[in-house]
Amino acid sequence: LHLSLTDAPVLLGFICGGAVIFWFSGASRQAVTTGAYRAVEFIKKNMRLDKKEADIEDSRTVVRICTEYAQSGMWNIFVALMSITLAFAFFDPNFFVAYLVSIAVFGLFQAIYMANAGGAWDNAKKLVEVDFKEKGTDVHAATVIGDTVGDPFKDTTSVAMNPIIKFSTLFGLLAVEIAVEMKKAAEGLHTDYTPFIGVAFFFIALVFVWRSFYKMRIPPREPAKAAAKH
Repeated sequence: LHLSLTDAPVLLGFICGGAVIFWFSGASRQAVTTGAYRAVEFIKKNMRLDKKEADIEDSRTVVRICTEYAQSGMWNIFVALMSITLAFAFFDPNFFVAYLVSIAVFGLFQAIYMANAGGAWDNAKKLVEVDFKEKGTDVHAATVIGDTVGDPFKDTTSVAMNPIIKFSTLFGLLAVEIAVEMKKAAEGLHTDYTPFIGVAFFFIALVFVWRSFYKMRIPPREPAKAAAKH
C-alpha cells in the first residue's frame, strides 16, 4: 500500500467515502419520510379520531405501512452499500483503503452532527411547550417542524452510521483480499478480470442508489387535485 494525498486514486477514495456517507444520510431519511407520509395519509383517509377506542385493524395497517417502507429503504441501502464496497474493493487497494478511512472519518462527524442537531430540535419543542408555555403558537408550530426533521436525524441516520462503517470495513477488507489474490493469479495468465467485476458491481450500486431516492419519493399532489376537480 502507498497512501499519499498526491496520488489520484487515494484522493478519489477520500472523496467517494464522504459521498457515500452523505448519500446514506439522505437515503435513510427519505425512507423514513415517505413511510411517515404514507401512514399519515392513511390516517387522514380512514381513521376517525373522535372515537374513544383505537381500531386494532387500523393500527395494524399503520404499523404495516411503516414497516414496508422501512424494509424497502433498508433493502435499497443494503444492496447499494454492498455493491459499492465490492466495486471499490476490486478497483484498487490504495483507492479502497482511502475510501474506508474516509467513511470512518466522515461517518463519525456526520453521526455526531446529526445526533446533536436532532436532539437540539427535539429539546427546542419541549422547551417551548414546558418552559415557555407557548403551545399552539407560531413558535410552537416552528419547533414541531424542527422536531419532525430532528427525529430522523437523531433516531435513524446518526445511530445507523456505526453499522455502516463496520459493515463497509469488515466486508470490504475480505473483498479486497480476494481482489488482490485474483490480480496475482491473473499475472501469469495476462487476464485481469477484477476491473470488469468492479464495474459490474458499480453499475448495480448506481441502480439501487437511484432506487433509494426516486422509488421512495412522495408522489406529487397535482394529479389528485385535478381528478378531484373533475
